[in-house]
Amino acid sequence: MLASGAVLAGALTGAPPPLAASPVVDPVPTPRQEPTATPTPTRAAPTGSPEPAVVPTFNRSARSLDDPASIWVVVDKTRPLNPADYSPSDLVEVPVAHVWTPLLRREAADAVVALFAAFEAETGLQFQSQSAYRSYATQVDLYAGDVAANGQAVADTSTARPGTSEHQTGLAIDISALPGNCSLAACFGDTVQGQWLAQNAWRFGFLLRYPADKVEITGYAYEPWHFRFIGTELAAEMHSVGVTTLEEFFGLPAAPGYN
Repeated sequence: MLASGAVLAGALTGAPPPLAASPVVDPVPTPRQEPTATPTPTRAAPTGSPEPAVVPTFNRSARSLDDPASIWVVVDKTRPLNPADYSPSDLVEVPVAHVWTPLLRREAADAVVALFAAFEAETGLQFQSQSAYRSYATQVDLYAGDVAANGQAVADTSTARPGTSEHQTGLAIDISALPGNCSLAACFGDTVQGQWLAQNAWRFGFLLRYPADKVEITGYAYEPWHFRFIGTELAAEMHSVGVTTLEEFFGLPAAPGYN
């Protein structure tokens, strides 16, 4: 009725009839396309703790300390050679200046030649060999002579008893200046030759066997002229760690006297 009345009223007044109101409808939102994200690669979870870096260690059991043919053999007053009259099978004459013709085992002889040549090249001076290999029989005579001249107590601080001398291994050499200066005496350690040897012999595989501060370990008075060939590997390791006697390096008992 109201609608009809409104139409009639419009007709009477000449105004157009009002439009019917459309129902209000909420607009439906258009879905927005989200940007596609690049997936982050996943990292595998660690399976355990990382392994620590392996630090190489010196193998102190690589060579025998008892076999007289080993270049690491330790000979002292409590560790005699076995057999007592051992003689190396590879002795050769060492082609260097000398007082007495030096014989050494081949490897030690080659190292002496290199050492003498390096010293001359670096200083312009020269070495000579005083004594190298000595047989059991020779050591018998030397020790007996020292005892006769100085008494056994004194002899035992300077001359090895037969069967306990490093010279018998063919790996030890007594070195002096050429021309001689403080030969076979403690004052050799104060010479250019003695100081160079103390600082550089390890480069060629040699050890100053009887240091001044290790008499209670080695059993012998300071001998700055006596050098023992132990090979470049062991000599470098002892130099690196600062250990100066074979007894200490290998954890052996000190040898201040004979058993």
